[in-house]
Amino acid sequence: MQTLVDQALPARYVGRFAPSPTGPLHAGSLVAALASWLDARAHGGQWLVRIEDIDTPRCVPGADTLILQQLAACGLRPDAPPLYQSQRGGHYQAALDQLIAAHLAYPCACTRQDIARALEARGTLRPRHGELVYPGTCRHGLQGRPARAWRFLTENIEQNRPPALMGRAQAAPDSVAEQIVRWQDRRLGAQQQDVAQEVGDFVLKRADGLWAYQLAVVVDDGAQGITDIVRGEDLADNTARQILLQRALGLPLPRYLHTPLVLGANGEKLSKQNGASALDTTQPLQALDEAGQVLGLPAGLSARTPADWLQQAVALWSRATKIER
Repeated sequence: MQTLVDQALPARYVGRFAPSPTGPLHAGSLVAALASWLDARAHGGQWLVRIEDIDTPRCVPGADTLILQQLAACGLRPDAPPLYQSQRGGHYQAALDQLIAAHLAYPCACTRQDIARALEARGTLRPRHGELVYPGTCRHGLQGRPARAWRFLTENIEQNRPPALMGRAQAAPDSVAEQIVRWQDRRLGAQQQDVAQEVGDFVLKRADGLWAYQLAVVVDDGAQGITDIVRGEDLADNTARQILLQRALGLPLPRYLHTPLVLGANGEKLSKQNGASALDTTQPLQALDEAGQVLGLPAGLSARTPADWLQQAVALWSRATKIER
């Protein structure tokens, strides 16, 4: 935890843990849940749980209930009933309509094959985490083709930002200049990304009619008043896109803290996709102790119950981050 960087804290702290119900929690997801809970409690704030179930084909029936049970077994209980993204389609549509009206979103007719061919024709074929950087083919019209998806216009974001929204977002350690988004991560330090060049105009609504993660998470963080996002380091790459959307929608800009990852035997991030086993909550103290060590907490805290362990962990987290009361 020595790598965490001090930052001025908001008067009202609201944090969240946002699992996808594609299966039970594993050791890696407990690390993210624990970090977000500790940070909220150390700030004297509120901790929420959001079930991110918009990717319905990947969701497992009953997984949301199991996740909440696993969290409760470790003493991690949200301060309000969980929010389900599957029930919030109207809010995402309203946000998309706002972006369309501001000329910051446009329909796209391209398939992955179309994108690959366009990049190859330019001599710029460049896979990015298995994705293709969208070249902006449909920015100026569909050329008679039917729309499949909706994309966010990353070009000239500051110039295209609606004047009515300028200044509505709260001050935060980020900036957008010359298409480069810069922000300060509380653990990773100074970060930056040229979204237009490294990602391209990203999807807001998918070709299958489902809402894209980037839009849904930004809308929900704004609706829930999230001030601090604490999540796994693998999601740090999403931050610049989310900052662009927050600014475009006039939403407050939260702080970010990306936590260390738990790695599997193959050296890759522990996940359901690479065979991570379900979190064993029959021994919650052991599970908490192992997760705490990943976050830099000392091993073997003398505790008989999860509540005792968490109380000690909050005190340690508070001291390590030098929180100003």
